[in-house]
Amino acid sequence: MWGGRYKLGPSEIMEKINASIGFDKRLYAQDIAGSVAHADMLVAQKIITAKDGRAIKAGLAKVKAEIEAGTFKFSTKLEDIHFNVEQRLTDLIGPAGGRLHTARSRNDQVALDVRLWVRDAIDRIEPMLADLQAALIDRAEEYASTIMPGFTHLQTAQPITFGHHLMAYVEMVGRDRSRFADCRKRMNESPLGAAALAGSPHPIDPRKTAKALRFDGPMANSLDAVSDRDYVIEFIAASSMTAVHLSRLSEEIVIWCSAPFRFIALSDAFTTGSSIMPQKRNPDAAELARGKTGRIVGAFVALCMVLKGLPLTYGKDMQEDKEPLFDAADSLELCIAAMAGMVRDLKANPERMRAVASADYSVATDLADWLVREVGLPFRQAHHATGALVAKASEKGVDLGELSLAEMQAVEPAITKGVYGVLTVEASVKARKSLGGTAPANVERAVKEARRRFLGRRG
Repeated sequence: MWGGRYKLGPSEIMEKINASIGFDKRLYAQDIAGSVAHADMLVAQKIITAKDGRAIKAGLAKVKAEIEAGTFKFSTKLEDIHFNVEQRLTDLIGPAGGRLHTARSRNDQVALDVRLWVRDAIDRIEPMLADLQAALIDRAEEYASTIMPGFTHLQTAQPITFGHHLMAYVEMVGRDRSRFADCRKRMNESPLGAAALAGSPHPIDPRKTAKALRFDGPMANSLDAVSDRDYVIEFIAASSMTAVHLSRLSEEIVIWCSAPFRFIALSDAFTTGSSIMPQKRNPDAAELARGKTGRIVGAFVALCMVLKGLPLTYGKDMQEDKEPLFDAADSLELCIAAMAGMVRDLKANPERMRAVASADYSVATDLADWLVREVGLPFRQAHHATGALVAKASEKGVDLGELSLAEMQAVEPAITKGVYGVLTVEASVKARKSLGGTAPANVERAVKEARRRFLGRRG
């Protein structure tokens, strides 16, 4: 590989630490696509002959076919995907294969390959996230009027609807999609033509290769072109935020499935049993999605640490970008698919949800708001009176609506029997009609708007 400079081969341990073919062979399609574009440009610029260009492209097509057929023999002695492909190409077509690397370095080559791979990963993840949104939106519509407790501090706070709760995750996933879209837009520049770091003395046309590879244009600075891995960090950062959202929903699914809650149930498709306890149904898919968040966030931290002290331009440290990148992308795609499956699979228990939503004086805020609205009390005074009524109901072991009018008037004389109209969970959620509120009518409108906004569909 190294021509005349090196007389002896590397030691066994050097070969082992240096080789990346074990993981970067995943870049084969991107590597070959970049080589085809580079060969076409070399021909167009008369840097190599048309005959050599045709031979190179035909040889590359055969190399790709061998890899996809599983007959290609990867060699750690050839270090990486670039040398493995180039060596096989030269074996197939002879000296013309050696002309492919004219005006190119492995530095701009790998920068191109990884950029293409990340772009492809975003293009895979985007429709998966849209599908997850579709699943959430469909279930939100189904459960638009299903009452459940809303929590703060994991304590019952106010009644909400299950549909409204699910729509919160639709918004989160929408932001996730926008982060990936932003990342894709920023990274869509081609580094090819930067060569090792300083550019090329050959009359190359980086705009031609950029256009052929569907980039918006070439990168403006050759040093930045080979050293930039911002887009990898940004991709893993977007993946981390998405994984955090998936983890939050996973945690809620785990809680909702538990016996003390019994809000939902998952089928056999997304649960497992116990080797010793026959009655168990464990929400393992949700737990694993929650757990894989650590791997994805860990990949983000790992790559930041690799890059934090690197001077311009390329250092072999940058070889360490690929394994965390690949692992984060693989983990995220699996988690998104699992979550979409769980959302479609789950069945709610409306009776149990309503029973818990009705407990712990969840309509207390409705009473305070009624005192403000109907009696004209300042909110702080209304809050105090409501607290006193909650204490009285708690002492008696009854709900607020079970206190007599006389008992209420003993705390606040201005209370009338009209107060009983707001002391049910149904009245509570129906009253929350403000923008973004939990009222069933709001949820139904939000479902329609989300289908238009996120999925490009009406109704």
